[in-house]
Amino acid sequence: MSRLRFWLAAPALAFFALPSPAASAREEAAAAAPAVRPALWKVSDEDTTIWLFGTIHVLPEQVNWYAGPVAKALDSAQQLVTEIPIDEAEQSQGVVMKMSLREDGKALRAALPAKERAAYEAAMASLGIPAAAFDSNDTWFAALMLTLLPLKTAGYSTESGIDAQVAAKARARHMANHAFETAEYQIGLFDNLPEQTQRTYLGEVIEALPTVKADIDDMVAAWKTGDAEHLAQLLNEDESDPQMRKVLITDRNVAWAKWLKARLDQPGTVFVAVGAGHLAGPGSVQDQLAAAGITSKRVQ
Repeated sequence: MSRLRFWLAAPALAFFALPSPAASAREEAAAAAPAVRPALWKVSDEDTTIWLFGTIHVLPEQVNWYAGPVAKALDSAQQLVTEIPIDEAEQSQGVVMKMSLREDGKALRAALPAKERAAYEAAMASLGIPAAAFDSNDTWFAALMLTLLPLKTAGYSTESGIDAQVAAKARARHMANHAFETAEYQIGLFDNLPEQTQRTYLGEVIEALPTVKADIDDMVAAWKTGDAEHLAQLLNEDESDPQMRKVLITDRNVAWAKWLKARLDQPGTVFVAVGAGHLAGPGSVQDQLAAAGITSKRVQ
């Protein structure tokens, strides 16, 4: 599985790990930032319009995404559709902490084979984290933290991320919000992964630590320019576990596309803001809609 997918798969986890700067500072930075051109798709029939917009959950700085076709699309919508409820995203910390606790009675490091434990402890030391910091947690949680803590150090935050900004605009307009999932469901996807799958992914995260910031920077650059094809390539590189991609990406895209197809039966305009990885590459939401005979048109 791509070593980057943890970072894009679940906003509930990103909100847990990366607290953010003050709102006033965000607004000032956004106003000064140059406009970018992230990808946007349109699905419509006679009386319904659905906009598909891929987000980045965390960013290192404010970007001026609210411009051009994206701003017009959001302004025209009566309903915002997100991965998890916009009023619950920042409350996910307690859910993560509860669900990430080990239930096998073993410390994380004690459950790792000697070679994997040595690599894990070396990775923790390289980040200045005590070796025992996550001993009471599941393996997926350790992998998550080893991915996100270097990004936090590099200045990435959820408030700079697009999900939080879309949510703020929706609240200001009192937009109706539909969520595809709950925070508990998203975290459960990780918590229910087989232990061997979790350990394999932890190993991939450790191996990728020296380049994790550069890898994420590449993804952000692709997102800013609307290069969905390159974004898909970055997400799919080093794919080692197709089952994990199925659980975290494809199966969810299938479920979301089913909801979107049904939503076309109701009039109105809907703005869908979900992780950009769900709108890129094979098995994307657009692919699932196409399989149902529904066309998605690239607008930007």
